Amino acid sequence: MKTRATGSVVRLAAPLRALAQRFSFLLLVFAAIALMMVGKVDTVLVDGLRVRVTDAFAPILDAISRPAATAAHFVESLHEIVNLRGENERLRQENAALLQWQQAAQRLDAENRSLRSLLNYKPELAASYITARVVADPGGAFVRTVVVTAGRRDGVRPGQAAVSGRGLMGRVVQAGEWSSRVLLITDLNSRIPVVIEPSRQRAVMGGDNSGTPRLLYLPGDTAPAVGDRVVTSGHGGMFPPGLPVGLVAEVGESAIRVQPFVDPGRVEHVQLVNFGLSGGLGANAPADAAGGLN
Repeated sequence: MKTRATGSVVRLAAPLRALAQRFSFLLLVFAAIALMMVGKVDTVLVDGLRVRVTDAFAPILDAISRPAATAAHFVESLHEIVNLRGENERLRQENAALLQWQQAAQRLDAENRSLRSLLNYKPELAASYITARVVADPGGAFVRTVVVTAGRRDGVRPGQAAVSGRGLMGRVVQAGEWSSRVLLITDLNSRIPVVIEPSRQRAVMGGDNSGTPRLLYLPGDTAPAVGDRVVTSGHGGMFPPGLPVGLVAEVGESAIRVQPFVDPGRVEHVQLVNFGLSGGLGANAPADAAGGLN
């Protein structure tokens, strides 16, 4: 009897199942339209239902995502273990190379001290510096300048180098009582004796109010390569030798241009360094040699 009843139910349900499958898409479309109409009529009700559905499914989704997250973490851990082996080997090789450089540096340092003692070498004066904040550029006789919050009362004098980040930014041209003006190396009035590494060829880097100063007074047979490092030469007593300036960015027939290490537009703080030099305006020049700001 149960078997016959079950078979009758199946035979009756088969047409209903076929009918539901045939019109299921239309029913879903009608349901979506009905939900949209209800949402337009009663937004509060729909929002409440949406919140309840989200709250109901959130634990389920969280439970489903946990195994996937665990598997992803496991795979990531395996990748890290594999990468750590390669990185460990690379660090060992770098450590061995650094130890060799350390031994070479110690040997050269001892040799340098010995040669200095033979030449009766006079050590350079210790540099002192003041950190100041860049505030504005109010304009004036110079185009590429910035104003910093340090002046004569802080020990700032015209001629001091302005250094920020990776290298030279400019030099102090005006020192007021409370603030100072820094002439950037890209200004048209800026001329800096430099050396091109590794050829050790001397030149003068001159600004032209663009972002890339030019190298001037190079011999005709000199051909620096793009990427060569440019540092101060120390000639003229304006800056000490070896201050990083920039990299050769363009070698053309009309000009050889340098990309400075320091981008003045992104500098917020600058160091005004007193190297104890007397060239240029000089660290010991009168405070009003280039005019005050106060």
